[in-house]
Formats: sequence, structure tokens, C-alpha cells
Amino acid sequence: MYEWNHMVQLMIDWVDNNLTQAPSLLKMSEQLGYSPYYCSRQFNALTGMTLRDYIWNRRISRAALELRDTGERVLDIAVKYGFSSQEAFTRAFVKAFDVTPNAYRKDPRPIRLAIHAEVFSPYHYLMKERDQMRQVHMQPAEIKIETIPAHKFIGIWDITSQNYGDFWNHGHNCDDICGTLESMSNVILSGQLNQTAGWFYQNGQKGYLYGIPVPVDYDGEIPAGMECREIPESEYIVFYHPPFDYLKDNGAVMATVEEVAWDFDPSHMGYAWDEEIKQDYQRHFPEGYGYAVLRPVKKLAQS
Repeated sequence: MYEWNHMVQLMIDWVDNNLTQAPSLLKMSEQLGYSPYYCSRQFNALTGMTLRDYIWNRRISRAALELRDTGERVLDIAVKYGFSSQEAFTRAFVKAFDVTPNAYRKDPRPIRLAIHAEVFSPYHYLMKERDQMRQVHMQPAEIKIETIPAHKFIGIWDITSQNYGDFWNHGHNCDDICGTLESMSNVILSGQLNQTAGWFYQNGQKGYLYGIPVPVDYDGEIPAGMECREIPESEYIVFYHPPFDYLKDNGAVMATVEEVAWDFDPSHMGYAWDEEIKQDYQRHFPEGYGYAVLRPVKKLAQS
């Protein structure tokens, strides 16, 4: 049913793995066994852009990260990503980000990077039938304690959303938000993963949040449409499942972890939920980290 979603995702992955090698539609179509025209048409239908535009956007975005994070010469970066000259690269960079490469290198700021596209995902297609039909033996959620230092959190808090799907269906543009936050990955709080979601509580109501944790002394630019909140240091109970196959086991893993997280009594570990920190975190990086729900706690007074 989702054959072409899978095929186009393979094309997207091919592009991202070959950005410095001039990805070729002909080579990709040969790998997939379909004509270049048909591959191009399906790519446009599922991503909303031409393959050429996608490659251009991903190349200029990858180049921006290298400007920010490496000491390579601007000309070398330009040539690496297929630009004929530094001048051509500068024109493209200004068109994409409204700032010159040299100015961005001297003063990195939040910019909207083109993120890795996703067109084959259980989140998008709610492949519940597949999860229900699979008889997978899920290992129990691991439970451990982690201390997260005082930090700031930059992002969006949406009281009308209850989960990841709700959040992106309530008027938040995934490409804009994720692309902008990706450009800020160099200021992520030490020891923490990149973009993070979770839940917050306001007047007895539960909402959903999305953003990045940054150091408590961060005083840089806050992207338009986002806000910055200070979060005090706290211990968290982490309900965790190690890396897994996203397409096969995502729903089962999330259900396993969340069932334990929401029903757990922290007093068995000598803790109580910390009601002052009205924010739980969700880490979801299936193949690299796994899945976890983090809930803040405080130690019970010893009698």
C-alpha cells in the first residue's frame, strides 16, 4: 500500500548519503528499477518539491553547518557541495538564509535549515494494523535516575496538543520548526540529545511541548514564534527502552514505556513527583538512543 512512500524514502536517504557526490536521478532510478521520469514524479508528489530543489536545499543546509562547526575555507565548502565558485555559493546562501556565509560564520544565528525529509513513517500513516499483527516480545522498560542540571528550554508549548501527532496537526510547521532548531544544535545543553519533546501541565491541563534544552546562561537569539523558559535542576526517573527498529516496533515500544511511566509509584524508590517542575521530557531517537520518558522527582523526607 505504501510502496512508493518506501521508494521515495530510499531516494531521500540516497541523496543525504551522497550530497558531496552530485546525486544523480539516473543512478537512483536504476537502483529502484523505475524510469527517471516516474521516480521524479513520485518524489514531487510525496515531498511537495522537485528532486533538484530538495538536493539544493539539503546541500546549502549541510554547507551552513560546516561553516558553523568547522574551520574549512568558504571556497572549499562551496566546491565540496557543488558550487562553481565562492561567489555562486554566496548568492545561494543569501537566497536561502538572508545572510552571507562570512557573516554567518562570524555570528551564527537561528536559520531555517532544510531537514531530512520523511515520507515513510508510522507517525504519518498510523500503521497500527502492522503493530497489532506483530507478536513481538518487548523487553520491559528500564528504570533509572538521571540528574539534569538547571537549563533553559527554547521551543513551543501548546496546551491544545496531547502528543506528537496532535502537535504537528495544530498549525505548527514541522519543516520550519525542526529546521530552525537544527541550526541551533551547537548550543544544546551538554550531555543532552538534540530536539526534544514532552508534556507540560497548566491549570490542571496537560499539553505538549517541542524544542531544545540549552545552557542556563544562554543569551542568544530566540527564534520567532518560540519562547525560552528556565527549568531548575532536578532528578528525573527515566523510563527507557534501548534502540529498536522504528518501522517495525515503534508503536509497541512507546506503549510499553509509557504504560510504566504513567502508572509508576516513585515512593518505591524513595521519591515523589516534583510538582514544581511542570514539565516531563520525551526522548525519541529509535535507532541511536531508543525511547524514554523522563519525569522529575524529589527525594522523600526521611522519617
